Amino acid sequence: MLRLRPYNKNDAKTIMSWIKDEKSFYKWTVGFFTMRRPNEFFEELRCGIVIVDLEKRRQEYGKKMLKLGLKYAREIFCVNKVSLGVFGNNKSAYYCYKSIGFKDVFQDKIEKYTVMGKEWNCLELEIKL
Repeated sequence: MLRLRPYNKNDAKTIMSWIKDEKSFYKWTVGFFTMRRPNEFFEELRCGIVIVDLEKRRQEYGKKMLKLGLKYAREIFCVNKVSLGVFGNNKSAYYCYKSIGFKDVFQDKIEKYTVMGKEWNCLELEIKL
């Protein structure tokens, strides 16, 4: 059974062991994730830093973990929207988010980040609760 629990500073070493190289570090493939308020309003939470143990990937832990997070956002924080950003070249994470109901958000200007000397597009997704 999967459950959510608060972050503990001792978790950092374990989480870092799941990142096999610098490129994976930036992609934050698909467990650990954060939820925060992106602004002073209380109607939205934002997910970030979504990662699953390398040994447990492709077993739907990312989906299960995020579904629990969405339930938590709806029932505990009573928000009506959860958003996140994902790099366009991180297809596995993108399709994981889409499979649980996240929708693409139209952006007038796509955010771009320089990572390892290359420009990466950041796609915006959200789900209404």
